[in-house]
Amino acid sequence: MLDLARDIIGSQPILTAFLAIGVGYLVGQISVAGFSLGVGAVLFVGLAIGAFAPKAQIVGPIGLTGLIMFLYGIGILYGRQFFEGIFGSGQKYNLLALIACLAGLGVALGLGHIFGIKLGHTLGLYAGSMTSTASLQAALDVMKNKDPSIGYSIAYPFGVLGPILCIYAMTQIVRPKFPAKVQRFHMGEISIGASFAGKKLEELTAGILAGVKVTMVRKGGRNFVPTSDTVVSAGDAVLVVAESEEAIAKAAAELGALQPGTLASDRADLDYIRVFVGKGDVVGIPLANLPMPSGYPTYLLHVRRYDADLVPSPDLMLEFGDRVGVLTPPDKKEEIRRHFGDTVKAAAEFSYVSLGLGMVMGVLLGLIPIPIPGIGIVTLGIGGGPLIVALILGKLRRTGPLLWTMPLPANIVLRNFGLAMFLATVGVNAGQPFVRTVAESGFTMLFIGVAVLLTTVFIVLVVGHYVLKIPYDDLVGVTSGATGNPAILVYSTKMAPTERPDIGYAMIFPSMTLVKVIAAQIVGLLAGAGAAGGG
Repeated sequence: MLDLARDIIGSQPILTAFLAIGVGYLVGQISVAGFSLGVGAVLFVGLAIGAFAPKAQIVGPIGLTGLIMFLYGIGILYGRQFFEGIFGSGQKYNLLALIACLAGLGVALGLGHIFGIKLGHTLGLYAGSMTSTASLQAALDVMKNKDPSIGYSIAYPFGVLGPILCIYAMTQIVRPKFPAKVQRFHMGEISIGASFAGKKLEELTAGILAGVKVTMVRKGGRNFVPTSDTVVSAGDAVLVVAESEEAIAKAAAELGALQPGTLASDRADLDYIRVFVGKGDVVGIPLANLPMPSGYPTYLLHVRRYDADLVPSPDLMLEFGDRVGVLTPPDKKEEIRRHFGDTVKAAAEFSYVSLGLGMVMGVLLGLIPIPIPGIGIVTLGIGGGPLIVALILGKLRRTGPLLWTMPLPANIVLRNFGLAMFLATVGVNAGQPFVRTVAESGFTMLFIGVAVLLTTVFIVLVVGHYVLKIPYDDLVGVTSGATGNPAILVYSTKMAPTERPDIGYAMIFPSMTLVKVIAAQIVGLLAGAGAAGGG
């Protein structure tokens, strides 16, 4: 029976790949003291399958296709934050992460040399400690054997667990305090006092109402969408929205008084409707330039994006799957639904044309040779090319009719499935040599992987906190980005419950991925040149 299973697995690579993915995700859900491997378990199930069935090999572009999908999704999602970090406050953060990652590489190479570990294994240990699939692929390309996969597999578990333990310990030492999460969308209805009668709305919005947005006015018993020329009278009421209740309270205290229900209770002239964004021609366009139906008054009052409520601003761009609140005449609701698309399926919609073109440009960029004097020719490769192109396209968001972005749910599916395919391929193909290597020098290699990880995390956390005085929620985001695995970021947001860890991760992860990819190639080329010179 076991021989039959080995024969089937060994002769059916597609079956083997999905077996590794399915069982890997099942194992990845197992939690011990709050720690689980997640998608990383696919790698270890793949190794087990490869060890069980020696003939099992997943050939062809399956794994590389998965890697491109993963990196493209990362770049598209974090493009805007990445470039803001490169040209803004994130420069200091990127420099800190760069020093830490290069120090980790130095430790890997130094200890690998001391203990006589093969270079391919050492590069894999570095990639695994950093949980960097892109640098693993770069190491595989430059070494042209399976050695990096073995080192990666040995170091990967602590590469996930180690930063989590370090962040936990640092949090217990620092004991940071964070403000409670606040709702970013608030509405209020304000009556106009007699002293402001006869003033135009633009005068009020430039002064008293500067911190809020006026979305509707009630005058003479009727509600309407105002313009800048609207003149208010004593007893009129305005519906305002703001990011804080304090801004609304301040405006009400100066302008008149809060009178809830004055406008919202009357929907004869204007009603409120919430619709899903499902049409490409309203996505990726700043709200200041967003086309709205003509011939009747409308106002985009509110945007709900996944779990967050947003106050519309002129530069905000809608995404597929957003839910927008619109003020519109009651008899125009269906037209508003048609204008925006109004389908929940939009949460999974994106342009396959844009996806295909973006990936093609990424692969082509990865093929361009980059000469480095004294070292040789390097390329951005499958790991770097698609990531750089995706970052640029994620920053642009839209080019004419081409929409480059995709909804978060679709992005998550693309990334996770792509990463699972890559890890399944690497694991199955490295199963047999992994068993042999672990038996020979597994503990030594594990020690090197731990040393690499601790060096990197120690530099980021200690130098970042005590020397650079980086705010703690930014710091754990930088740590997560330098080490790479999304599970580390998830834990960081628990330790620092603000939005800053996500932003720090977005600024650091793409740049450090490129650093690791290029560093792996340079080390491999230098070693090859040294071997040739010695020969």
